Amino acid sequence: MYDAYQEQALSTRLGIPLIYGADAVHGHNNVKGAVIFPHNIGLGATRNPELAEEIGRITALEVVGTGVDWTFSPCLAVFRDERWGRSYESFGETPELVSLMGAALVRGYQGADLGSGETILATVKHWVGDGGTTGGVDRSNTAVDEVTLREIHVPPYVEAIRAGVGSIMVSQSSWNGVKMHANAYLIDDVLKGELGFEGFVVSDWEAIDQIPGDYASDVRTAIDAGLDMIMVPYEYVTFIETLREAVESGDVPLERIDDAVGRILRVKFRLGLFENSYTDRSLTGLIGSAAHRDVARQAVRESLVLLKNEDDLLPLPKDLDRVHVAGRNADDLGSQCGGWTITWQGRNGNITTGVTILEAIERAVSERTRVTFSRNGSGAEGADVGIVVVGETPYAEWEGDSDDLSLIRADLNAINAVREAGVPVVVILVSGRPMIVEPELAHWDVLIAAWLPGTEGQGVADVLFGDYGPTGKLPCSWPRTMDQIPINDGDAKYDPLFAYGFGLTYED
Repeated sequence: MYDAYQEQALSTRLGIPLIYGADAVHGHNNVKGAVIFPHNIGLGATRNPELAEEIGRITALEVVGTGVDWTFSPCLAVFRDERWGRSYESFGETPELVSLMGAALVRGYQGADLGSGETILATVKHWVGDGGTTGGVDRSNTAVDEVTLREIHVPPYVEAIRAGVGSIMVSQSSWNGVKMHANAYLIDDVLKGELGFEGFVVSDWEAIDQIPGDYASDVRTAIDAGLDMIMVPYEYVTFIETLREAVESGDVPLERIDDAVGRILRVKFRLGLFENSYTDRSLTGLIGSAAHRDVARQAVRESLVLLKNEDDLLPLPKDLDRVHVAGRNADDLGSQCGGWTITWQGRNGNITTGVTILEAIERAVSERTRVTFSRNGSGAEGADVGIVVVGETPYAEWEGDSDDLSLIRADLNAINAVREAGVPVVVILVSGRPMIVEPELAHWDVLIAAWLPGTEGQGVADVLFGDYGPTGKLPCSWPRTMDQIPINDGDAKYDPLFAYGFGLTYED
């Protein structure tokens, strides 16, 4: 497909190659069989920028192997409210952590030489303040003063620009009532002027349509505000005609068009698209390779945050007589991967190639150990330990906005069934954000935040059975109740269930 589009582009009068982008946000997540890494919130828990850079490098190789040049990643949102459905796309709640991990991923995607043929163009998003909307409502209003905006939400972009990022996507949210796609001050004056960004600025999906006014006004406003490329999924002919009319009438200066075109062309030259326009099939065989999966497995185990370990129950011996596994997320690759996996929203089930947490446990224990499983927790009687894997169902963007982050009744019932069987209970939480676990936590022996670990469930078993110790630290504060949200490190009144940066080890 890519090569066919490229052939058409090169056959035009000027022969300018196209640039083709995709949402490869935790690996090449649109392709079945590609390795799926933990979502960014899990990478934030690792606090390992070298690992993030390696993940970016691997993702670039797998993306290039399918002919794609450009990823709409990483997300540099500093998320300040767990109710937001895109919380898991953020590295955490502080600008320092997001800056550290985001810049590393940019370096991994783009490499030292963007034109090497083994790299892709990174896009940092969403400029700016998308993680700070009121109530955590996606695409809504970030009501903060400019000092707060600059202290909390701008710093990750400064670091990404220093890392050489080539494109920046604008947020569909607003800042104090003004749509970001219409905000010339923040796009043209601050981003391009003050911060010196020399790449191109791209809109989000169909986002200019949300600017108040008719369509012609939307186009003029967005281009004048500093947008260089507009993502128009459907009525692109109408967009082209509307913009042409605006330029011919003088409503949009030709100099603004020249600037936008120049920015895009310079990036295409940096990518080497004029010299190497077609898919490099020699890289296709690397997609989903064992070496790539090994790095993803490392990322999983480093992302796990041990929140409770009563009486040092973990690590578990591998030669137990019987391990009972329960919960609807235990044998569900789709729930491990979360949204933005194969489809936009993701889905439950066997959606791609990988190892579920149940399968990983079965592989980790000794030959003499019997592993039993029930979704609802039944049948745990007589087991040495019960491992219950619960959490969220896949979602993306506003579909994940929620005013209730409690575990659903089926999850609580599964945990209670194991507990009532009289065996120690290990709860593994597969979720894109902290969830409300009180007062039930008092009855659990172990709690692990596994985030959305992706395809390599063996990373979870590596830690459960002591091949590696837990090293992850919370990238965000963990609230006691919904009433505490929003709660963030540095708040004047700060009493979370688990503080930002908390994480037990086996030595504690």
